[in-house]
Amino acid sequence: MRNKTIVLASNNQHKLKEFKEILTEYQILSLNEIEYTEEIEENGKTFEENALIKAKTIHDYLKVQGLNYLVIAEDSGLCVDSLNGEPGIYSARYAGIRGDDQANRDKLLEKLNGKKRDAYFICTILVYYPNGGHKTFVGKTFGKITEQELGSKDFGYDCIFYSNDLNKTFGEATEKEKNGVSHRGRAIQEMIREL
Repeated sequence: MRNKTIVLASNNQHKLKEFKEILTEYQILSLNEIEYTEEIEENGKTFEENALIKAKTIHDYLKVQGLNYLVIAEDSGLCVDSLNGEPGIYSARYAGIRGDDQANRDKLLEKLNGKKRDAYFICTILVYYPNGGHKTFVGKTFGKITEQELGSKDFGYDCIFYSNDLNKTFGEATEKEKNGVSHRGRAIQEMIREL
């Protein structure tokens, strides 16, 4: 896989940045960079199904363009034990509107009133090979949901996720600290070992 180009089936700048920081020896392209502009409907019932939908869609698109790139898709989210795994696959649209981080956090904090706060982030990465084969890698990181927001509110649930590894919220951690223990970082490390 050396010196290969990888297409990340996403335009999410945070995810793109995280993958580029960890996979430094590869050229990583976003959907914008391969001029894929359609919305991919993630209607799977699990993180793996959603990752497969994204990866296969982009694999098929590249094939039509005559490009033999490796495709990486990932789906990730926050799961809270006392809420039966919510928000889970709906993490990005928990409050109804995709990407409204503040509304998502507010809803979660409200639902957790008086409940146990153990939680974990999970990331499922699916590597789709040019020949149509694919492989899945999973990373998890454990912690608790805090009662108030601590640190940077820039990304998702980071400011209310207290990491057991770091003894602070992801919102209070540096990028390097977070990448070292994050669910995405761990899934990427699994993927690197395999490839």
